[in-house]
Amino acid sequence: MDSNPLLAENDLPTFSAIRPEHIEPAVDALIAAEKAAIEAIAAPGAPRDFAHVMLAQERVGQRLSRSWAPVSHLHSVADSEALRKAHGAAEEKLTDHGIEMGQNRELYTAVQAVADSPAFASLSKAEKASIEHALRDFRLSGVALEEPARSRFREIGVELSRLSTDFSNAVLDATEAWHEHITDERDLAGIPPSGRAVLREYAKEMDLEGYVVTLRQPSVQAVLTYAENRELRERVYWAYQTRASDQGPNAGKFDNSERIETIMALRHEAAQLLGFANAAEESLATKMATSPQEVLDFLGDLARRARPVAQEELKELRRFASEDLKLDNLEPWDVGFASERLRQLRYALDEEQLKPYFPLPSVIEGLFAVTQRLYGITLAQRADVDTWHPDVAYYDVLNAEGNVFAGAYVDLYARSGKRGGAWMDVCVARFRDGDSLQLPVAFLTCNFAPPSDGKPALLTHDDVVTLFHEFGHGLHHLLTEVDLPSVGGIDGVEWDAVELPSQFMENFAWDRKALDLFARHYQTGEVLPEEMYQRMLAARHYHAGLFLVRQLEFALFDFRLHLEYDPARGARPMDVLEKVRHDVAVMHPPAWQRFPHAFTHVFSGGYSAGYYSYLWAEVLSADAFERFEAAGVLDRTTGDAFRREILAVGATRPALESFVAFRGREPQPAALLRSYGLA
Repeated sequence: MDSNPLLAENDLPTFSAIRPEHIEPAVDALIAAEKAAIEAIAAPGAPRDFAHVMLAQERVGQRLSRSWAPVSHLHSVADSEALRKAHGAAEEKLTDHGIEMGQNRELYTAVQAVADSPAFASLSKAEKASIEHALRDFRLSGVALEEPARSRFREIGVELSRLSTDFSNAVLDATEAWHEHITDERDLAGIPPSGRAVLREYAKEMDLEGYVVTLRQPSVQAVLTYAENRELRERVYWAYQTRASDQGPNAGKFDNSERIETIMALRHEAAQLLGFANAAEESLATKMATSPQEVLDFLGDLARRARPVAQEELKELRRFASEDLKLDNLEPWDVGFASERLRQLRYALDEEQLKPYFPLPSVIEGLFAVTQRLYGITLAQRADVDTWHPDVAYYDVLNAEGNVFAGAYVDLYARSGKRGGAWMDVCVARFRDGDSLQLPVAFLTCNFAPPSDGKPALLTHDDVVTLFHEFGHGLHHLLTEVDLPSVGGIDGVEWDAVELPSQFMENFAWDRKALDLFARHYQTGEVLPEEMYQRMLAARHYHAGLFLVRQLEFALFDFRLHLEYDPARGARPMDVLEKVRHDVAVMHPPAWQRFPHAFTHVFSGGYSAGYYSYLWAEVLSADAFERFEAAGVLDRTTGDAFRREILAVGATRPALESFVAFRGREPQPAALLRSYGLA
């Protein structure tokens, strides 16, 4: 057991040494150790103070979290059959163990005793918050339930964990299962050289000549945005929009239909066991919004403002497609293509013109430079850190005195066996235990097109925005000054506020001063020309209405699916989606489209009944950035205030209090509309 890398006491994981056969033995050993520690903490006669009850739990919890984080991450970025099997088995054990701890009444009594003690008043904000969050989480774990409800709740938790993993695996498998081999370059007419280079790299991966179109994001984006071959666009759209469903080229093979039904039934049952009317109501127990009606009113108000704009945008796009592109009927697989052609015509702006100004190495440097200007920190790459792939970089995060206080793994390219999308996750949390300080470490993951044809990876501006977004999450984790993991960084922050730092960072990808730090042509070193920048700004709100109604469709579908669930009728995801589309959508996809079946955010990613959080937090982020604009944007004083009041405090106080501490008032919803150019 001593040779198990998951049990080693290292500052960072030794990824190259981790094998699937290490996972279950490590998890078994750590669960046993935690159970023994909890038994001692909760034992009658044991001390009932913060150090012996709460700090002791944080300590033993960190041991388990630190070992599981690299396993969970590898499952997302370097998937294999053996790893998937070991991960799934261990995850079930961890879920069962977590619920068992959440239902441990002796431990609950011990925590309550700390809360009720006279010493509670003298505790720090972080210490008080950790106790309050723990008591809330006990209730949400069913600590008050009696048998058989108690055991049933635990069974549901384990089954939901398994289904969540299976859902995500099915989407990954369906994404990898389809490809189209193209040998005649004429079939790729319209796709720019950078896009073709990506498709050529996919062909090389498969030892094929020519090009391979896949369902990975860079490929789908290249085809649906640029390919003149309408039949190819339709085939890619069909394959992509039916992944893991009963439709499409692999109909039924990876089908998530039954999983969605079971997930929804179990979520509803679990919510009712806890005394909530439905899973939407339960989800708000850990969010800023106070009632389902508040969420529906918020989304409904946005829909009323955005839908007329989207209708006009679509009307214009249909006219352009008919008159200029000779497409009598604008289909969903034509929208991206027609939109890009109209954008080029209106703004003389082509993403391919912009990409040479966004070579990935320069964008990374610029991102770090912006961070240095705002917060006085620097990032320095290290070559001596063990990683899971040669493309992965590791950075130390240093304060103004040059001392390391955090670290980050950065993994940016799409590849086989890697889950699509972009995300930040926790590798190690900040934790002070006596004289020992454990430094926070983050995982930052994207899926950009890799370098090809001897050129560096050239990003679209959307890619740049994505990178800034995820780094915003990373800063929330890395810049925490809270010493307790349960309420530090992003942990414990209300889910509908957790997107504030990420969406806030996106704004710097549009600012001229920030762009001047990195937007330089990869061959000539020329800065982004001012006239091109002005065209970018002019096009920034292009089709903002269409984008917003799509986000509203996703958010309302998710929330109403959980709010309106009826056990007698089942989840009926496609019926709910159709109702939502009737209310907010301006363009309806074909009946065979199966968007919910690959909606990993909601069915395997933690955003259930919470996808609205992106829009809710966007109000906060847009309003917060307006203070920076008033101060000249790259302003250190304002940056220090944002760091102090938002990033550093974690969940030690409600997110609304943190926002008010920074902004001096409550958020103004009009800021969101202004950010979209819709005010």
